[in-house]
Amino acid sequence: MTAQSTSQALPFPTHGTAGVPTLAEGEKQTGKDFTSDQEVRWCPGCGDYAVLKAVQSFLPDLGLRRENIVFVSGIGCSSRFPYYLDTYGMHSIHGRAPAIATGLATAREDLSVWVVTGDGDALSIGGNHLIHALRRNVNIKILLFNNRIYGLTKGQYSPTSEPGKVTKSTPMGSLDHPFNPVSLALGAEGTFVARTIDSDRKHLTSVLAAAAAHRGTALVEIYQNCPIFNDGAFDAIKDNDTKHDALIPLVHGEQIRFGAPGEDGLGTKAVVRDDHGVRVVEAADVDDAQILVHDEKADDPDLAFALSRLTSAGYLHQTPIGIFRNVDRATYDDQARAQVNTAVAAQTDAGTTPTDALTGLLHGTDTWTVV
Repeated sequence: MTAQSTSQALPFPTHGTAGVPTLAEGEKQTGKDFTSDQEVRWCPGCGDYAVLKAVQSFLPDLGLRRENIVFVSGIGCSSRFPYYLDTYGMHSIHGRAPAIATGLATAREDLSVWVVTGDGDALSIGGNHLIHALRRNVNIKILLFNNRIYGLTKGQYSPTSEPGKVTKSTPMGSLDHPFNPVSLALGAEGTFVARTIDSDRKHLTSVLAAAAAHRGTALVEIYQNCPIFNDGAFDAIKDNDTKHDALIPLVHGEQIRFGAPGEDGLGTKAVVRDDHGVRVVEAADVDDAQILVHDEKADDPDLAFALSRLTSAGYLHQTPIGIFRNVDRATYDDQARAQVNTAVAAQTDAGTTPTDALTGLLHGTDTWTVV
């Protein structure tokens, strides 16, 4: 059973980019329009190439002007992304891309703001910035490339490396317990949380499209192979001999089944609820009604979190992919702009201006003398 695409089909609703100027009627774009003149400089075989091509291919379907799209990155191999897209972009500092993107999204409603980051950049030095962007529900899209290694600095273990990982910085094996990025995002109550794979173009594109349509913070973890420093990290979910039993496709409104197809054409394994969350069973051993039907729209993230824990401690023997959660909640930037508009309206009614208010603050009674 191969990974199934999400129910979101192209072309898709773009409420996630409401307020961003669109193309004129009849104006068309292609992937070439979003391809810069810069030489792509990743190692041969790097999964970043596949993600870049997928992004360049689906951006035209947004119907947005290139000058209203911004990609912000931090530090790492994935963070070269802005160079290769013919949009606005910023190669920022280590771990701080979500903070910069938050400022952009709040100040400029006319921009579609994207973050490209890696497992080290996002989950180590940038961990606090990531979780606060998620909890605030800022209208940004975060693509988290997870190759479970530090690739740019030549192969040290990362926050997602499995226990016992032997690297240049852990010659006797890593002692760290790794982050599960999806669990982390759900714990921060992210409103859109998904996982996909670099080598599955159809699934990758459909998940990115759904993320683009979401208004609020959308985090997409992308399993991405590093052929130089961590080659084969995802063989269990890519190899034809093992992926049937390792990949658990999540499709909204459908039973969660996987494994080699049975006589009915459905997977022979299934996910059911139990007292402690969820567990995997043989589909033939339970009543059909017991098999869990995936609901990405559930407001309570508990079940989505339980599904994310099927991939635990960095091992990939059972790996759900797809959209874990996709719910609506007021966004930080929309509310911040509403507060500003309310304050400006009140000043206008009072016959003052924002400049008057600033002058009042500067010359008010709350002053200090520095000696």
